[in-house]
Amino acid sequence: MSQKFPADLSEFTVPGHSRGIVDALSYRYLLRLLIRKGTLTRYHGSVLGWVWSYVKPAAQFLVFYLVFGFFLGLNKGIDNFPIYLFSGMIAINLFGEAFGNATRSIVDNTALVQKIYLPRELFPISAVIVAFVHFLPQVLILVVVCLIAGWVPTLIGIASIILGMLIVVTLAIGLGLFFGAINVAFRDAQNLVELILLFATWTSPVLYAWTMVADKVSPWVLNLYLANPLTSAVELFHAGFWFSTTTGSLPQPPHLAAFSLIGLLISLIILAIGQLVFKRLEGHFAQNL
Repeated sequence: MSQKFPADLSEFTVPGHSRGIVDALSYRYLLRLLIRKGTLTRYHGSVLGWVWSYVKPAAQFLVFYLVFGFFLGLNKGIDNFPIYLFSGMIAINLFGEAFGNATRSIVDNTALVQKIYLPRELFPISAVIVAFVHFLPQVLILVVVCLIAGWVPTLIGIASIILGMLIVVTLAIGLGLFFGAINVAFRDAQNLVELILLFATWTSPVLYAWTMVADKVSPWVLNLYLANPLTSAVELFHAGFWFSTTTGSLPQPPHLAAFSLIGLLISLIILAIGQLVFKRLEGHFAQNL
């Protein structure tokens, strides 16, 4: 009489179930393929190709500098205003592209979502990484300009830049998961994201100094303004790239380190909420697409 032994199922997982971002990051091969697809197809068929990654931010910078710095005079009291403007601008550009791409990522990969199972978080995460890859040429331009202006990298400055990037990327993934999941059923989410990105540009000290806000609002409103993760990220970029090239005529915000940690904590909370909402809705992606 043969003895029956229970089958070893330890290496198998239930199809359609995952541990979210943790599992998505373990699919490194697929993640690399999605990133490669996103980077190679961005300028597919374009004559200039990757040159557009330099031309677009340069044109945006020129328009902002002429309008807000030259004509409106917002550069008064801000040393090396071009560096101040561009260092804040690339932080917002990273957030805008990463957030927008992540929101559209599920819809843009309808064929894959409907045909095979893989952690759906791969799509928004790869979209954010692709945005980060396109962000690097802008950083290169900024570094060259800063070096010409006498910028000397320091450990604190580099740490500020890295922390700023971490805040932006974490916030973009969290919001991308949240709105990306909602966008599958309600395409109005894309329009709402565009409004959020519009406000993000103007509610962060990119085109103006934080002191202009401090002069107009009460202290508790200023604290809320500085606790905004994007405000913290922009000021961290200013601290890392711009501040050491100035005479200190425009001071850094008070308690920047504390507000930056608060901004990172808020971003992590948004990431957790985004992951929760994504997990609740992903079971209906295939049907709604």
